[in-house]
Amino acid sequence: MAEGRISGNDAPTVLGDGAWTYTWAGVPRPFVHPVRSPAGHVLTVDAPADHPWHHALWCTIKFVNGDNFWEEYGEFGILHQAEAPSITRHADGVERAEAHLDWLPPDSTDPVLRQTLVLTHVPLGDDAHALDWHVALTACADASLDRTPFTTWGGYGGLTLRGRPDWHDTTLRLADGAPRERVLGDPSPWLAIAGPLGGDDGDAVVGAVLMDHPANVRHPTPWYASTRAATYGDDGWSNFANAAVLWDEPLALATGETLTLRHRVLVHDGAWESERIDAAWHDWATTPPTP
Repeated sequence: MAEGRISGNDAPTVLGDGAWTYTWAGVPRPFVHPVRSPAGHVLTVDAPADHPWHHALWCTIKFVNGDNFWEEYGEFGILHQAEAPSITRHADGVERAEAHLDWLPPDSTDPVLRQTLVLTHVPLGDDAHALDWHVALTACADASLDRTPFTTWGGYGGLTLRGRPDWHDTTLRLADGAPRERVLGDPSPWLAIAGPLGGDDGDAVVGAVLMDHPANVRHPTPWYASTRAATYGDDGWSNFANAAVLWDEPLALATGETLTLRHRVLVHDGAWESERIDAAWHDWATTPPTP
């Protein structure tokens, strides 16, 4: 069983003075939680009861060669990271963590994919910061990356955000600026979700923007996202956003071939207009990554 290979209690890696906490030991796949705004508001939820395999901010593929790397019941694959990330801190506040992961199918210690993950915290002024999420996946054998087709509530796979259920009255936007409740495969260079937080956060307005880099395969990526959906319960806001690179079709990697994906997750306090988000995307998309 996959659970028998999940071990370790090493401390998480913290970037951006607590903006991003990367948990990698003792879990089926690494994730970032909590995700905090510059003002300290938490946007994410980890392992909610409706979908306990949703882990705040994470990246995985539904099926690799038919093996499930998404859900966490029955036989499922894991993303195994044996060592803590290496950390580089720069004088301008940029912080970089590099990790190496093996994608292990169920009941196997032979990886089907090897992954280099680079997470980079980037300060963006008083009301915003970003986490650059750079993935390089190399196939150890011929690999088919696939999803459940949308007709059966599928289409997802890739970088994903799951927001708190009391992040309420949220709205989705793509680069055309039109407000949406759901996004089902529409392509865009970015997707934004924003709204007020409940509880002790006193309806403070926060937002997250998931960005797709022009160098990515199938750019601009299709998005799969919802603010509210019946499968998440009548009282909860789903606040689910996924860069669905496999929405239209699977992707095949030959042995030794590498798939590279670059995304940015920008988190901001207060309301941002689409024009400001679009300018932030252009700045990122045209700037070389921090070494």
